[in-house]
Amino acid sequence: MKIEDRKQAIADYKKRASVAGVFAIRCRATGEVWVGQALDLDKIANRIWFTLRMGNHRNAELQRSWAAHGAYNLSLEMLERIEDEELAYVRDTLLKERVAHWRAQLNASAV
Repeated sequence: MKIEDRKQAIADYKKRASVAGVFAIRCRATGEVWVGQALDLDKIANRIWFTLRMGNHRNAELQRSWAAHGAYNLSLEMLERIEDEELAYVRDTLLKERVAHWRAQLNASAV
């Protein structure tokens, strides 16, 4: 890859819009569900799996489930996307409302 092409690819990546939303992590072995929110749904899976592999995820229940049942029993799914909300406070309020809705709907804990 040429230097100019690489620079253009990096610039295009930085310009891409991030999509906020709500996600769920499910444990197939126990049926437990955790619901959370992310400002960039495309990156949240890597962040969560990394902290779980390192053994320092902030949710102790989720970390215990990972340790007891393994990575193959946990799955992450996108529940809802918040498209193109330009005002941060409106986006944040909407995310909080939707997370509360999904936690109640799925009888889930916080991530």
